[in-house]
Amino acid sequence: MDIDRLPEYTQYQDEGCDLHPSCLGCPLPLCRYDDPGGRRSGPRAFRDREIRRLRRLGHPIPALARRFGISTRTVHRILRRDGYE
Repeated sequence: MDIDRLPEYTQYQDEGCDLHPSCLGCPLPLCRYDDPGGRRSGPRAFRDREIRRLRRLGHPIPALARRFGISTRTVHRILRRDGYE
């Protein structure tokens, strides 16, 4: 018989992920592994927010593309998707 044990009776090592060192202390509202975008969505969302922030501060699009290692077309797509351009 397989019993669903209480957390205090299980061996769980909270190793977190590359975004936060502890699952139980993570500030994300949804675990990156439970998110439909998976592993790539967390870093990509952070990158996109940073691109929008820097663009609002006046950074030119070619400089943003170089900084994040993406094409200028991708920068335009990110900005257009969220109504920044």
